[in-house]
Amino acid sequence: MFLKNTHADYRSALDPRDAETLGADAAAEVERHLSFRDNHAQTPLVALPGLAKQHGVAAIHVKDEGHRLGLGSFKALGGAYAVIRLVLEEAGERLGCTVDIAKLRAPEVMAVARTMTFACATDGNHGRSVAQGAELVGARAAIFVHAGVSAERVAAIARFGADMIRVDGTYDDSVREAARVAWEKGWTIVSDTSWPGYERIPGLVMQGYTALVREALRELPAPPTHVFVQSGVGGIAAAVAGHLVLEFGAARPVFTVVDPARAACLFETARAGHPVRIAHGAPTVMAMLECYEPSLVAWRILSRTADAFMTVDEEDAIAAMKQLASPVAGDAAVVAGESGGVGLAGLMRAIADPAVKADLGIDAQSRILLINTEGATDPGRYEEIVGLSPAVVAARSRKGEPA
Repeated sequence: MFLKNTHADYRSALDPRDAETLGADAAAEVERHLSFRDNHAQTPLVALPGLAKQHGVAAIHVKDEGHRLGLGSFKALGGAYAVIRLVLEEAGERLGCTVDIAKLRAPEVMAVARTMTFACATDGNHGRSVAQGAELVGARAAIFVHAGVSAERVAAIARFGADMIRVDGTYDDSVREAARVAWEKGWTIVSDTSWPGYERIPGLVMQGYTALVREALRELPAPPTHVFVQSGVGGIAAAVAGHLVLEFGAARPVFTVVDPARAACLFETARAGHPVRIAHGAPTVMAMLECYEPSLVAWRILSRTADAFMTVDEEDAIAAMKQLASPVAGDAAVVAGESGGVGLAGLMRAIADPAVKADLGIDAQSRILLINTEGATDPGRYEEIVGLSPAVVAARSRKGEPA
């Protein structure tokens, strides 16, 4: 399914709060924070000229977040960053002075952190980031996971010392339970989705994501003309789209939000013209995108900045994973998890449909930017789907060597 953005706010200016959250100054501060992380390194921007030629476009680049901060997902940029910011702010209030990131490990700051507990709900990746951030500062983390989160993903979070709490139902059920328990116990909820009265912390999470956009824009030989970004509650899509609007203004690239057909909360919100909660149906292979209600802040941004919304099916996501693992001759392989290649799935589906291709203005001069939002965060599941282990694909990822 495909639809163009017809919302009344389309192409209007960002809300001032969102412009401040996602602007150049805020993004530069995120990168400064990252410079204090011991395991920080810029993630690769992978050019796929063979695939671009195959699809009749000028260029396809993939920002590969499967290498981010040892967590294998773009979410590493959000939750941990928000935790660190919140600790610094709390320390500043208690100590009566501004506390800079450079003093994060000062004894008096660590003493404050030890009194704090950070909670969140997760499909896997966001929880890892929050737990890692809490471990980094010496705080406690309580991570709520729903019934569909695999044991392997739970173990990957628990290794950071987090308390793991299982919740019956869906991701959205775990979000509500995490908020309820955190309120009762006085914990700080660090969610990547937002609801009425709860916007600032999800805004910090989204702010963390701007680092990947700045890195990509510095490396691209020319600005992109088209961007396809996958969506769960909408945080990564809104962060990228919002930052691109602030960077390029009216000359911004055409931006398409890609949803799983089985969990298309942004698509249905765009169709309705207002945030909607969709019914829970069959699970999707795109596990990190299985969300049934959008973030209010993300929708506020995307209603203004997204040009189109589309859905992809299960087989589309699997085809994209396999395409990236076994690329066109001459291209590098990319290890993309079940949700990681969904932007590419959207691109391939759009190009295959002449009407959609024309609506998006994709032609021989188009320069496409995609984000691999996760690597093989569940290696067993990855090998089951792709037929190759992530290690084999990674070992053969040098340009020109077929996977």
